[in-house]
Amino acid sequence: MVYIDLPLAADIYIGVLLFALGAAIGSFVTCAADRYCRKQSFWRGRSHCDSCGATLTAADLVPIFSYLFLRGRCRHCGAKIPPRCLVTELLTAALFVGTYAIFGCSFVTLEYLMLFAALVAIALIDLDTMEIPDGLLIFGAAVFVAFAYLHGRGVDDMLARVKDGMFGAVVYGGGILLVSLVMDKVLGRESMGGGDVKLFAVLGLFTGLAKGLLMLLVACVTGIATAFCSGSRKEAFPFGPSIAGAAVLTLLLGQGLIEQYLALIY
Repeated sequence: MVYIDLPLAADIYIGVLLFALGAAIGSFVTCAADRYCRKQSFWRGRSHCDSCGATLTAADLVPIFSYLFLRGRCRHCGAKIPPRCLVTELLTAALFVGTYAIFGCSFVTLEYLMLFAALVAIALIDLDTMEIPDGLLIFGAAVFVAFAYLHGRGVDDMLARVKDGMFGAVVYGGGILLVSLVMDKVLGRESMGGGDVKLFAVLGLFTGLAKGLLMLLVACVTGIATAFCSGSRKEAFPFGPSIAGAAVLTLLLGQGLIEQYLALIY
């Protein structure tokens, strides 16, 4: 991995900027996901209150601070603003800062920031609609292709990474597809949505074979736990957020976790 070693003061400054950028992107992603679920264009139209329709001004749209200053309510009608707006802004900001803290000033950081923003959008949309948009999956695959060469040390590194990524996509995407088809026959109903299968395939590009197994295990454990806690054991539930969260954990901490596990064995 190629990165630029910066002084501590520069790292802190970039971290602050990334926190602000992450919060802003989290705000945009929340709005875009909400408009997607409502079948509205997120490229057109001013931001407005869903309750009273009042157009929101700049003072209403400052990520994190506007929510806290307005105490989670619309300034015009007093309607409650969904808490997930604040949660998404904080989460995205934390992801941006955490990614930089781990990978520093590198192309890996930039690649993961773009991927994580898409995963946040996928999780929000899947929670509301039980669907994962193909456009976001294509965007994720395009990010992998665009950065395949940039954070390596030459053509050989690029080819090795692409090969590992393709194996990861085929093994985890294809493997999950086969398991879901078998479960469909056994249960007599759809056991997993096609979007979930495609999401595993796209994320397999980034994790490769080794870390992909950790992603799969974490996604299954968190998915089962979510189903039990929400009382959806016999009903369909959104699996996308669990897959997205597992991918983030794996990409940020997976290598260290795998090394610690192997150290216990050998």
